[in-house]
Amino acid sequence: MGKVVNSLNEVIKLCGLKDGMRISFHHHLRNGDHVINMVMEEIANAGYRDITVNASSVFDIHAPLIQHIKNKVVTGLEVNYMGAVIGREISSGIMDKPVTFRSHGGRPSDIETGKTPIDIAFIAAPTSDNMGNCSGKYGKSACGSLGYTFADAMNAKKVVVITDNLVEYPLYDFSISETYVDYIVSVDKIGNPTGIVSGTTKITKDPVGLMMASYATKVIQHSGLLKDGFSFQTGAGGASLAVAKYLKDLMLAEKIQGSFGMGGITSYLVDMLETGCFKALMDVQCFDLRAVQSIRENPKHREVTASQYASPTSKSAIVDNLDVVILGATQIDTNFNVNVHTDSNGYIMGGSGGHSDTAAGAKLTMIVAPLSRARLSIVVDKVLCVSTPGNTVDVLVTQRGIAVNPLRNDLRDKLKEAGLPVVDIHELKALAESITGIPKNVKLGDKTVANVIYRDGTLLDTIKNV
Repeated sequence: MGKVVNSLNEVIKLCGLKDGMRISFHHHLRNGDHVINMVMEEIANAGYRDITVNASSVFDIHAPLIQHIKNKVVTGLEVNYMGAVIGREISSGIMDKPVTFRSHGGRPSDIETGKTPIDIAFIAAPTSDNMGNCSGKYGKSACGSLGYTFADAMNAKKVVVITDNLVEYPLYDFSISETYVDYIVSVDKIGNPTGIVSGTTKITKDPVGLMMASYATKVIQHSGLLKDGFSFQTGAGGASLAVAKYLKDLMLAEKIQGSFGMGGITSYLVDMLETGCFKALMDVQCFDLRAVQSIRENPKHREVTASQYASPTSKSAIVDNLDVVILGATQIDTNFNVNVHTDSNGYIMGGSGGHSDTAAGAKLTMIVAPLSRARLSIVVDKVLCVSTPGNTVDVLVTQRGIAVNPLRNDLRDKLKEAGLPVVDIHELKALAESITGIPKNVKLGDKTVANVIYRDGTLLDTIKNV
């Protein structure tokens, strides 16, 4: 039986692609991915139209999608996150049909329950054998975990593995099994692994960021959750990584061993594993090359699927066992609703990813953000887009004080007792506006350019054109 096909053009024909179908991609190579552009160029050149692209995320490197949208090759786009380059074009209204935004848990749930059936899944695999057993841990394009690909591989009608490191059968340490794979295409290069390191993956040196990280660590310390068995997720932003550093020092000093660290894994969480702060790392996506090395070499650093990470329709998910999550925001309103989809002017430049999933599951959800950005208050009366509902957010930490959701008076009392600078969120808004001035209302159009779907499948909000 031969599964290896000579070219992308040939494999697209073998899979029976037709106008109007839905195809899928994953984003483990992040801003270094070449596969989406490669496949879409072949599809466009072959004359296909009206294709829906379901990609776990799209980045600035995927800017060629803009032309495919304008040419009607792509008429539907479903993502969990969208970089600013494509986001700005979508915000201007270039698509007739609104983009569908899901969360990292909502996407596999909708694939597995049949809400969003996938006709052809294209899996960028840094290593594969000739039957399709494939892994992200090995090869020149190694990206680590392939957590977002599993739902696609297990449920798509046709599955194509695209690799730049075809090895002898069997690849024994595989992520995706050959039992799901129809075809394999070997190409020169699936991407640039240095592009995995997208955005900030270094601890901030900014005094404001360090102050916020110090406050955030003290919130965790006095929350009552920091004890043996503690579980934790943080993002890859500079202040979030500083929280990981401070928390590591505190856990070592107090001789606390947590159960697991989770999420997009960075070298800072790897440090916490290796120094004994956690018994395991649960990894759906590697955020830097040290994390890639760790998942390859350390059996306590485990690859997990997006469903196990956060699906609300799985029998259980890791987010439901999470103690503390540190998250960011472009805006937060006085009801603690958070926007991570648009900037302050309404242009799309992000997406929920695991934001709303972890906020729903964690015992303590903390937003860490400066009081103002670009001379605009981060605290507003009403966010331009609700990405994460306020009833799942517990605390906002800024450099000028800590606001606690009124739903969590128990936590507010603990933090006040510890002497932390707890203030009302309305006071933070007034303080910011006394410095920056009151911003003008953002004028948006009438056209819906994106629908934001909550993790349970309900419509959370819509995004209008700018």
